[in-house]
Amino acid sequence: MMALIGILFGLGCTFAGYLLHGGSMMVFVVAWTEYIVIIGAGIGAYLGSNGMAVTKQTIAAILHLLKPANFGKKEYLDLLIMMYKIFSLARTDGLLAIEGHIEEPEKSSILSANPSFMHNHHAVTFFCDTMKILVTGGVQPHDLMDMMEQDLDIMHAEETQIPDALQNLADAFPAIGIVACVLGVIITMGHIGGEASEIGAAIGNALVGTFLGVLLAYVVVSPVVKSLQQRIRQEGQYLTCIRHAIARGARGDPPSSSLEFARRNIDPSVRPSFAEMDKAVKERGKK
Repeated sequence: MMALIGILFGLGCTFAGYLLHGGSMMVFVVAWTEYIVIIGAGIGAYLGSNGMAVTKQTIAAILHLLKPANFGKKEYLDLLIMMYKIFSLARTDGLLAIEGHIEEPEKSSILSANPSFMHNHHAVTFFCDTMKILVTGGVQPHDLMDMMEQDLDIMHAEETQIPDALQNLADAFPAIGIVACVLGVIITMGHIGGEASEIGAAIGNALVGTFLGVLLAYVVVSPVVKSLQQRIRQEGQYLTCIRHAIARGARGDPPSSSLEFARRNIDPSVRPSFAEMDKAVKERGKK
């Protein structure tokens, strides 16, 4: 949401300054063909470079930015308590006791009680699939750690494909704007010998292309790229917290020790304190 607010604020200030300087918005209406050249060329280049599947994923990822990130202190505390309950159940009643919880997480009284976790498809899949392997007992703890790292690397590579593609589009927009400007200059050359006002209007229309290319690159697309990268980093941090908790649990560490190790891998800005986690474990971990 902040990405959208920032973009609208940037666009508003840009055109407000232009109007206050005595500019007219009519030039952007008259030069509507420049939008066809720039936006059309940008969409065509994006489709040609990335294909329809990535383009659809890009639209979904951008729309997802309008939703809250849900990676704050509360969400991490809920995650830690949820894992504490699962690990405690496995420690007291055996690994088979958690099988029903990880096979059908939506029906689990422990997992389904954490909405922010359940709404995170990657987190649910990562946690449940890894715990299933732990239940089978066919993988050694160090091999399990390697497996989780590989899984996260693959997910990260897939997720970064979209911001990388958008960054390439942002880099291309100024050049596309120059192409639109050159086309406008070509048209302007056909008016040589005409009225000065006619030539000036044609040059103004041509320069709109350069302006729009730079504006789209640095005020619209680049903030979206940075927002996507930040969301991916937050997602990765959340999954890393899960990874470290499972890794310590697989080694036989007590649930409280596994949680503390996972807590230390959370960004300090959103990390629950030891006292907050200890209080939550005492109040909610036994329920």
